[in-house]
Amino acid sequence: MSDARSSAYIDLDAVRHNAVTLDRAAGQAGLMAVVKADAYGHGAIECARAALAGGAVALAVASVEEAEELRLAGLDDVTILIMSPLTEPAGLRALGQRCEVAISDLPALERLMAVAAPDADVRVHVEVDTGMGRLGVPLDHALALADAAKIAGAHVVGLMTHFATADVTDGPEAGFMREQLVRFRALAPTFRDRFPGITVHAANSAGTLRDPDACFDMVRCGIALYGCSPFGGDPVTDDLIPVMSWRSRLSLVKHFGSRESVGYGRTWRAARGTWVGTIPVGYADGFARDLSNCGEVLVGGRRVPVIGTVSMDLITVDLGPEATERGGEEVVIIGSQGRERITADEIARLRGSISYEVTCAVSPRVARVHVG
Repeated sequence: MSDARSSAYIDLDAVRHNAVTLDRAAGQAGLMAVVKADAYGHGAIECARAALAGGAVALAVASVEEAEELRLAGLDDVTILIMSPLTEPAGLRALGQRCEVAISDLPALERLMAVAAPDADVRVHVEVDTGMGRLGVPLDHALALADAAKIAGAHVVGLMTHFATADVTDGPEAGFMREQLVRFRALAPTFRDRFPGITVHAANSAGTLRDPDACFDMVRCGIALYGCSPFGGDPVTDDLIPVMSWRSRLSLVKHFGSRESVGYGRTWRAARGTWVGTIPVGYADGFARDLSNCGEVLVGGRRVPVIGTVSMDLITVDLGPEATERGGEEVVIIGSQGRERITADEIARLRGSISYEVTCAVSPRVARVHVG
């Protein structure tokens, strides 16, 4: 345990294991490790290296700043795809870092080519909207955009789309992934004929684990790489190992009598005499305020409830009337202690959210300790 208020321990051996699992699920397709948003809160540089050691052959980010961070760290020879739209200044920087760029329309192509040197190696992936409804050129305009890129001097090296419901396995929307897949599959042969050697890719983590037909030449995996289930269940089901373990300590333990309250708004009062522990973690650290009076943490190998309103810097827990824990005892927010385990997926379900948000929300003031 470090001397920080709380620390997120990042298991790089688990990242490597998860990369191997996803690479196996992808079959003959290559694995592109998505390390945007600081690797979903896990540390982009360290996780990128671990993913590459586990079999990944390329990296994906959302911004040129994220790409620059990876290049500055010495990741010089690996392909980096920037998946979000770029301004002209950002496009110039992206080309300077030898990045490949996703384009969704003609203006995006024009912005990129406007800053490219005459002999620049501009490498683009044409993104097609097959039903996600965000980025992507309409299906019937995709080939025209690709041809425009070729005429402008760019190299069309990728054709991509993104599934809207790959993580939905039951209910009325469960079949929509298949609809998108049919639309995309119909387009791919034309692109392969027109642009030999092009990389066709569509599957995210959920798509990779759910349907081998979605894997094509490359898969883009993010959340599963970090040991969270893209389906919101138990990651062990898909042979994934959670990467992040978030730990703190009890900073104070004191006795409360019946009807005494704790925290802002007095939203919790003791039903009987009990011991209450204070933990130096709050919503500024990424422990969401909507976990007030409903979240749990691990202390002494057992689950204890979060009581009172989560504040910016502190939470309180009910240790029970017979508590033996005292100040300095380790607290596990995400991770295992004894036989108990709390995952990011569990916290997400409690909040009506997704594990992506849980790990991304762990703020920079929580020290990252990379191990393995």
